[in-house]
Amino acid sequence: MSDSRLFKILYYLLDKAHATAPELANQFEVSVRTVYRDVEALSGAGIPVYTEPGRNGGIYLLPGFILDRVLLSETEKQEILTAIQSISATGYTDGKEIRTKLSALFHVNTENWLEVDFSRWGKSACDNAKFEILKTAVIQHKEIKIVYENTDSKRSERIIQPLKLSYKSKEWYLKAFCLQKQDFRMFKLNRIMGLELSERTFVPKTYPESWDRSLQTCPRIVLLFSKEIAYRVYDEFDESQIEYQKNGDLIVRAEMPVDAWLIGYLLSFGAWVEVLEPVKIREILAAQALAVYEKNKP
Repeated sequence: MSDSRLFKILYYLLDKAHATAPELANQFEVSVRTVYRDVEALSGAGIPVYTEPGRNGGIYLLPGFILDRVLLSETEKQEILTAIQSISATGYTDGKEIRTKLSALFHVNTENWLEVDFSRWGKSACDNAKFEILKTAVIQHKEIKIVYENTDSKRSERIIQPLKLSYKSKEWYLKAFCLQKQDFRMFKLNRIMGLELSERTFVPKTYPESWDRSLQTCPRIVLLFSKEIAYRVYDEFDESQIEYQKNGDLIVRAEMPVDAWLIGYLLSFGAWVEVLEPVKIREILAAQALAVYEKNKP
């Protein structure tokens, strides 16, 4: 008898609440007789599983049954608590209470070894309030009206159907269906300047992975960083993207979107970065640096 199959049957019943013996036999590729033996084994182990004969009968779990903590390994308990602790750091207000209850149930404490905070310096309350509204909209399938500022510094009002919150490359994004554009869009949370939750609900569409991949088609950029700024290079690029020079300078090859954000990002390195490729970005960066100088010269 497979202990693994017993757990799978238990999880199946927890999910479906009820199943027939032929259904379980087909699901786990065993005979109906084996299914009944497994049910007897579960019952003998103290699991409140029972069978009802007849045309509409089947195999049931006693209503209200929940998994006891002993069915999870110590590693699984830690992973569950760590995931909840990470989510609560985003401003999920119920996270701390849930973590406290599960910690007591599991007899495990994660408080002393992990701390996660995704909010910006000085912006915790604002960021957390925004995240809470978006979380509610995603979970309850409610439309929201946003005021959004794009990379060209243009603001627009949109009605969107929020589908998923996504964290990527140190930033939070909202994946949604935009009613004005009648297409999928991804919004950077920091650029959502206004936010209003609607009572209108919607049937969520499946966000296409191919749409994400189309956004990730970026040109390769080659950058030469002076050794004086190496600490930032280590913070912001993977080691596989870095080529070390004998004099301590660093060459970075990365695929990055060419937009206003990129130019501002490169300007933040001052004279410690040189664009080797492509030439077009080098020219744009030089023009922007000159404009900064003209505006701020003594």
